[in-house]
Amino acid sequence: MRVVAASLHLVRLDLVHEFQTSSHRKGHLDHVLVRLEDESGAAGWGEIASPAAPYYNAENVDTCWTVAAGYLLPAVLGATWDHPAQVSALWRRVRGNEFAKAGVDMAAWTLWSGAAGVPLATALGGTRTEVVAGVSLGIEPTVDELLAQVAVHVGHGYPRVKLKIAPGWDVEPVRAVRAAWPDLDVHVDANGVYTESDEHLAALRALDGYGLTMIEQPFAPRDLLAHARFAASVGTPVCLDESVETLADLALAVHLQAGRVLNIKVSRMGGLTAAVAAHDAAQAAGWPVWCGGMHEFGVGRYANVALSALPGFTLPSDVSGSDKYYARDVVVPPVVARAGRVTVPTEPGLGTQVDDEWLAGATLRSERFTAG
Repeated sequence: MRVVAASLHLVRLDLVHEFQTSSHRKGHLDHVLVRLEDESGAAGWGEIASPAAPYYNAENVDTCWTVAAGYLLPAVLGATWDHPAQVSALWRRVRGNEFAKAGVDMAAWTLWSGAAGVPLATALGGTRTEVVAGVSLGIEPTVDELLAQVAVHVGHGYPRVKLKIAPGWDVEPVRAVRAAWPDLDVHVDANGVYTESDEHLAALRALDGYGLTMIEQPFAPRDLLAHARFAASVGTPVCLDESVETLADLALAVHLQAGRVLNIKVSRMGGLTAAVAAHDAAQAAGWPVWCGGMHEFGVGRYANVALSALPGFTLPSDVSGSDKYYARDVVVPPVVARAGRVTVPTEPGLGTQVDDEWLAGATLRSERFTAG
């Protein structure tokens, strides 16, 4: 296969409900969609789901655009490859910048699987026909407003709710949710904002008594030793997210027993190729995995559904329906969750179509590149 043209599209979608984490609040998202085109005219799409600001990791929308346009696409254009797992080797000299790499890698997988006539999930090694979806809920102004949000999504059939926490917003909201839904699958996500101070540790250890599925990323990404110490002191499994960007990170975390669960994000790992490798390594280590999200638009959301079809994804993934976040998605049909489950597409490639005409109206900036 030879990619002869590519384009980047900076697209803005408004959220139907503002979302707050421990670092910031957002009412809309700007993501970069990547389109690769081969010699036959067939196209594949990927999504760079980077936050607008460098609060999750060092990347943001501007750096992703610069790296994709200046380094990744020039490496791919005109090169010949037989399988999308070979594409990342084309930019082997580019260090870091995993979100940017993920978008181009994803486009290569959707292009190749579409041309081969196989569903993306099958191409990745997926075996499931449907995946269980959970929802991620942000920090709300009051506990009552959080309970109202939980009630809406439990009412829609979602079997798992993830609560964002931060110092001062942890034990009380968890206690309230657990009191209202004693049997609900609940886990919390701190996005690395806690320290090993007495006050923070007391709050985190108090969460151990609420039957949570996991406590996700309590400490800073590189502080695996703090995670290991905390994991040894509580019964609730510790899940790692920001701490694992590479397979070497995962190997070190397993060695240190810094967690027992892995959140695999396609964007954080640098694409579907690396995500599948992380899945395989976690399975070998006995760590269950689930697919986390970055509030992806339909392109990235469908890729997450395909990845979640792999056998090691035994926990609900962040693949809720598009309508949980957006009034109108960029793809037709959008991702739909029914009773907390999403059907894995059986059509070749991504299993959905980008609505080019509608996309044009939501695009802030675009640029086309061709092989020399």
